[in-house]
Amino acid sequence: MMLLAIALGGVLGSLGRFGVAEAFGLWDGQGIPLATFSVNMAGCLAIGLIMGSGWAEGAAWRRPFLVTGVLGGFTTFSAFAVQALRLSEESPLSAIAYVAASLILGLVAAAAGLAIGRAA
Repeated sequence: MMLLAIALGGVLGSLGRFGVAEAFGLWDGQGIPLATFSVNMAGCLAIGLIMGSGWAEGAAWRRPFLVTGVLGGFTTFSAFAVQALRLSEESPLSAIAYVAASLILGLVAAAAGLAIGRAA
């Protein structure tokens, strides 16, 4: 049952990421990959909220479904890494800014989510 929860969450998260990519337009290797940046920041905030609130601890399936499945399918480190490398070919400074912003803002989003979750 746990694997089913993770798989179903992964399907939902992956479909969500695809929807965001479609809304932003598929990244063609030009400029900052905003869809990937957006899903990764939203995922950092969401995991902070989930973990900070303790809501994922209520039932055995919640954490695997939400954190591993939904957010694991929604966020993407591999696309981030490849896109950062491709961006570095176009503009090394933009790539450095993208990587730095992703790391710093991701940590800020996760911390904000934890704080909001704990306060709720």
